[in-house]
Amino acid sequence: MSDDEHHETFEAAGAGASATYPMQCSALRKNGHVVIKGRPCKIVDMSTSKTGKHGHAKVHLVAIDIFTGKKMEDISPSTHNMDVPNVTRTEYQLLDVQDGFLNLMDGDGNPKDDVKVPDSDLGRDIEKDFEAGKDLMVTIVSAMGEEQAITYKEAPAGGN
Repeated sequence: MSDDEHHETFEAAGAGASATYPMQCSALRKNGHVVIKGRPCKIVDMSTSKTGKHGHAKVHLVAIDIFTGKKMEDISPSTHNMDVPNVTRTEYQLLDVQDGFLNLMDGDGNPKDDVKVPDSDLGRDIEKDFEAGKDLMVTIVSAMGEEQAITYKEAPAGGN
């Protein structure tokens, strides 16, 4: 056997390649993230069942979709890999609210205006406080090509 028989080929991946990375199921932890049914979720509970006569240990995951808040469940053998979403949180200064979108600016002065005002109490509170003239910092969470405002706070006085 010569060395040149062992060529690995990697399929070209699309732009969303870095959206997730694999992790062995047994390495997942509560409060970590996982992809269930194609949705990025935060693990709220997990339990491992013992191996059956012929089987692997199974991991039962209970997770909450980080964007919709829906409860998701999955069962997977502990030795299998599951996708873990790359989740980022970024804080932006709120400049304006227009047509249901937040006009934001990051710390480097780059504008961002493609995040919708959340259709929830959070969205109404952001709009109300902004209209009251408060300087707001909005935290945006992003994962797997989706983004959403998850929290906000009043910017410290005498900011930039």
